[in-house]
Amino acid sequence: MRKVCPISTHDSETTLRELGTVFMPKFDASGLLTAVAVDHATGQLLMLAHMDAQALDKTRETGFAHFHSRSRGKLWMKGESSGHVLKVIEIRVDCDQDAIELRCQPAGPACHTLAPTCFFRRLDTDGSLVRIED
Repeated sequence: MRKVCPISTHDSETTLRELGTVFMPKFDASGLLTAVAVDHATGQLLMLAHMDAQALDKTRETGFAHFHSRSRGKLWMKGESSGHVLKVIEIRVDCDQDAIELRCQPAGPACHTLAPTCFFRRLDTDGSLVRIED
């Protein structure tokens, strides 16, 4: 039997956001959404970044992942200089619409270090980082 999570019904906007069919992204106080990019074919986590409304609009318009660079304070397209773009196959939205999952087809490594994913190291029990060899 499938269990249903109880939903808090704070107000109609919250209910609509959490249960409805209307896309109502919930940007944080800085105007950002958390965005995770995963490989559509394998499900491998590729990278985590942030999107503002402009990056989200540009991603939807072009079909390629765009993000907001917090360090540079501007819009950027993943792979704009390297050619390692992320073609967006599908956008998934979490339950309260404050984070999105970009299901992508990567054109090359996702990480600027040329690793296939930005998550290429694990934290060992001694506190050191160990490269993951796939």
